[in-house]
Amino acid sequence: MNSERRHDIDALRVFAFSLLILYHVAMFYVADWGWHVKSSYQAGWLQFPMVLINQWRMSLLFIISGLAISFVWPRYTPGRFALKRLLRLLLPLLFGMAFIVAPQCYYEALGKGLIEPGYGRFLLQYLTFQDFPGDAWGGEEIIVWTWNHLWYLAYVLFYSLLLIPVAMLLDGPLQRVRSGFQSLRGFWIFAVPVAVLMVYGAFIYPKFPYISHAFMDDWYAHAMYGTFFLMGYLIGRDEGFWCDLSRMRWVTLVGAMIFFALYMMRDTLVPGDAFPLADRLQSLIIYSNRWLWILAVFGWGHHLVTRPYAWLTYATEAVYPWYILHQTITVVLGVHLAKLSLGPVVEPLLVLGGTIAGCLLLHEFLIRRTPVLRPLFGLAARASTSRQAGTQPQTSPSQ
Repeated sequence: MNSERRHDIDALRVFAFSLLILYHVAMFYVADWGWHVKSSYQAGWLQFPMVLINQWRMSLLFIISGLAISFVWPRYTPGRFALKRLLRLLLPLLFGMAFIVAPQCYYEALGKGLIEPGYGRFLLQYLTFQDFPGDAWGGEEIIVWTWNHLWYLAYVLFYSLLLIPVAMLLDGPLQRVRSGFQSLRGFWIFAVPVAVLMVYGAFIYPKFPYISHAFMDDWYAHAMYGTFFLMGYLIGRDEGFWCDLSRMRWVTLVGAMIFFALYMMRDTLVPGDAFPLADRLQSLIIYSNRWLWILAVFGWGHHLVTRPYAWLTYATEAVYPWYILHQTITVVLGVHLAKLSLGPVVEPLLVLGGTIAGCLLLHEFLIRRTPVLRPLFGLAARASTSRQAGTQPQTSPSQ
């Protein structure tokens, strides 16, 4: 496992971020779900596929982030690793908040009627940290900058820095803990993580019932996403664990579909006040659904992606810039195309196609070819001429 490149993890990263882009395009159209801006063509049927992936899509990203760290950790000293993390994540986050997210804030505040038209004037006020009306975006009393979809970078950076002392302990005094988790097989690969998540659901979720992406009050999210991040780090280089996931791929896929059906019917089948432990049974359904989908995705990915593909190297580099760009392109395109009354088929196709085309063109012809822009979008300062076998590419937000 250590001597060969993990093409399946590269492919899973591309898959996970592709889902994210599709999800955010759909947020412009799904009925009854709030977002920064909304189309007049809203569809209730979108809720079903979005609920299907919403329970595990971000957890998948965080566990992939931990997986990537497991491959690069042995290459650096703790100090060097921390510096690499800061450059790879903090710089794109700050640049993105200042310039990439700003158009989203402008169109959201404009749509609410809280500011006057004029992006130049807005950007000057935004970049000079002047106050905006309290509900211009996000609902706080005083709002200056926000990270919108880039919250993931802040969280991954936080977990990466916290991982440094934890990884040092796992390499030393707590090596048995890591070995114990890696030795899980069969049913226990499912049961142990679900049990941990149920503890969070019982003791942390009641106090912090909303995932806010605001960092300081997001302790349920930190417990859950931080645990998935750590799980990824623990299992990344363990061949037996991945072979077992591949072996169980049909079981986990069928189990995921069954538990998703139970999840959709949980309030009818198990009302929260039906009996004393009904809420715990609901938690079991929720977390089983979440973890089984992740196990199924990993198992099938490890089984199907066993060799490099021509598109995979390019796509792996493109993931980070596309992630930073995509939601702003969706918002700007969506707002302007909505004015044309193109209909509920043409408009979504143009928004989706325009988002993909915009990410592709900006990455290919501007970002990756401009040395000063590369680090601002998470790319190495110079294109890598070779990749070290067995490690993850250095152009992803998960590394």
